[in-house]
Amino acid sequence: MFHRNIKIVLAVLIFATAIWQFTESNIGNGIFLIFLSLIPVFLYFKNEYILLAFLKLRKQDFPGAKNWLDKIKNPETALVRKQQGYYNYLNGLMLSQTNLHQSEKFFKKAIELGLNMDMDLAVAKLNLAGIAISRRRKMEATALLNEAKKLDKQGMLKDQISMMKEQMKKI
Repeated sequence: MFHRNIKIVLAVLIFATAIWQFTESNIGNGIFLIFLSLIPVFLYFKNEYILLAFLKLRKQDFPGAKNWLDKIKNPETALVRKQQGYYNYLNGLMLSQTNLHQSEKFFKKAIELGLNMDMDLAVAKLNLAGIAISRRRKMEATALLNEAKKLDKQGMLKDQISMMKEQMKKI
């Protein structure tokens, strides 16, 4: 994996080569190189390892997704801000199966860094509400559940939210 600035430099170099090919009357090569220069730009905004981790999660392959995320050695330098949010979000999802304390840190950091989709933000807040319920922090859990309910515009988390509200009544 390349540093994020190296990806931009690579895209600029490929684009410059495309311009040179146009001046040499190699129009086909120039067009191909312009399309080729779009790949590093795309990978600047969408990290390849995070995309592969999402694909593994779709197949419920948690160890495989964790393996892809572990290949990102230094997320602060390799990823832009939103990608760092998704890196922490995915790590929080993985750790929510085993270690609630660690997953809480990852989810809070993911929310702080920001997530693009409201659904992902709702899932992160729902998981934080579940952690707050397990630690008997009813006020925090109520606030997080209300925020998750507002963010869940399609109603996909309605059952989980109502189940957590039932669990809160037992506290």
